[in-house]
Amino acid sequence: MTRIIAIANQKGGVGKTTTTINLAASLAATKRRVLLVDLDAQGNATMGCGVNKYQLVHSARDVLLEQVAPAAAIVSPEGLGFSVLPANADMTEAEIKLREVAAGDFALKLALEVVAAEYDYILIDCPPALSKLTVNAFVASDGVLIPMQCEYYALEGLTALVDTIKKIKRVINPRLEIEGLLRTMFDPRNNLSNDVSGQLVEHFGDKVYRTIVPRNVRLAEAPSHGLPVMAYDPTSAGAKAYLALAGEVLRRHDGGQLRLGA
Repeated sequence: MTRIIAIANQKGGVGKTTTTINLAASLAATKRRVLLVDLDAQGNATMGCGVNKYQLVHSARDVLLEQVAPAAAIVSPEGLGFSVLPANADMTEAEIKLREVAAGDFALKLALEVVAAEYDYILIDCPPALSKLTVNAFVASDGVLIPMQCEYYALEGLTALVDTIKKIKRVINPRLEIEGLLRTMFDPRNNLSNDVSGQLVEHFGDKVYRTIVPRNVRLAEAPSHGLPVMAYDPTSAGAKAYLALAGEVLRRHDGGQLRLGA
């Protein structure tokens, strides 16, 4: 059964795209079939997977507007082990046009239904805003994974995001749930980080992943090489953290069979 997970946070700079790319790579390393869907007009996930957003023949924009079938736009970068539905600045047009369509909130859901059986996990990198494209991701998904830094303003933004998820669940997609909260760029020497981390666990319990992604220079460097950190430096703390996160995701939904080297 395909598990579709939206990676979302309306606050930028929290490690959302980093999480999408590296969780995709880590799940692929466990021999799962993975599709990464880039819905962000910045195309950072696309570029971070080594796909040139300026040279796309087709993108997620064409798929959402039903101009091409998903298979025509999906690419499989060499050596990554997972597939990518890429995006670029054309997504801004998709955002506008979907507002004019009666069933515009369902465009991604309908597109993914065509290819879902080919994958075990579909990960959606959402724009850093609660936009029409983010709503599309929530309507299409089973769960929302929320990466967040443990700082004061992150808690304020989290409230709005959780309210949106609850509304989508109530009105459009009853299967939608909070997949989990991931603490990113974590510095255990920072008292505020530890305090906010404790509040998250207190309020969300086991929805907070045990895995904590530390501040790690290799994680920051990898996108400039068009690689997940597992391919760039598999021994780094960042690579180990995302492989641990993949293990948690699998234990929740797939029996925890890692299949490494299978």
